[in-house]
Amino acid sequence: MSVKAAIVGSGNIGTDLMIKILRHGRHLAMGPLVGIDPASDGLARARGMGVETCAEGVEGLVGSPAFDGVGIVFDATSASAHVRNDEALRRARPGIRVVDLTPAAIGPYCVPPVNLEAHLDAPNVNMVTCGGQATIPIVAAVAGVARVHYAEIVASIASKSAGPGTRANIDEFTETTSRAIEAVGGAQRGKAIIVLNPAEPPLLMRDTVYVLSEAADTGVVAAAVEAMVARVAGYVPGYRLKQAVQFERIDEPLQIAGVGPVTGLKTAVFLEVEGAAHYLPSYAGNLDIMTSAALATGERIAQRLLQAQPEPAR
Repeated sequence: MSVKAAIVGSGNIGTDLMIKILRHGRHLAMGPLVGIDPASDGLARARGMGVETCAEGVEGLVGSPAFDGVGIVFDATSASAHVRNDEALRRARPGIRVVDLTPAAIGPYCVPPVNLEAHLDAPNVNMVTCGGQATIPIVAAVAGVARVHYAEIVASIASKSAGPGTRANIDEFTETTSRAIEAVGGAQRGKAIIVLNPAEPPLLMRDTVYVLSEAADTGVVAAAVEAMVARVAGYVPGYRLKQAVQFERIDEPLQIAGVGPVTGLKTAVFLEVEGAAHYLPSYAGNLDIMTSAALATGERIAQRLLQAQPEPAR
């Protein structure tokens, strides 16, 4: 048994997610791919793979037979479009489940290895951002063993891997990721920076995480980080530590805005994310971690929905 899923957004993220569902979906079955440009490469790719398509956006989807039986919708458009899309979907089917891959954050933030189980019944879950998916698990790992005063992340992605939707969401990226570092990662204060690197040939996604926490055993912190990296790599195979976790003791108080003067332990974690190259080349790790996290979330929600269904009469 499986749950029929639709994807709204036929750009890089939506197309990559479609391929992942087709190849790796266990509890999800690929329904329609929805876009607004009939000539888009994503819709053409979908038609070539035998997937239903709709080029009239969400309004066209909810009024078509393709919407029949859809239980989960993944939205891979933009933050502003998602607000309208969610409203249209709920008017058409109040109980629809939505996985939001934009920074709109209508529903609770969801980072699979940190808090997915707490939000399985939420009508709308937000996948934060690619940088958030890569770095918030690390902040949460440190927060699990020591109180985190401040966490700062820098996500560097290849310019070629950032499509129109990503570029339109740059401001929302920093705001949403910063809030999620606090709400999900457990930091008192969070900050996010994104870099679109124009280097040729394109570089793999790199993420740097700086965490300032209370004093703690560095061996315990390193073990927690390494264990979390292994958990994320379980659904994003290209996710890895670039080098050993680095530490620095902070004895002189540092003034952190909104937190105050603090001392303790500075932990620096350097990550690399290589994409699976389902749609874009392997340098697009930012694309891969976002769609992999969405797939993991959708699969678990679908499993929950299937478990809630009454058993057929014998």
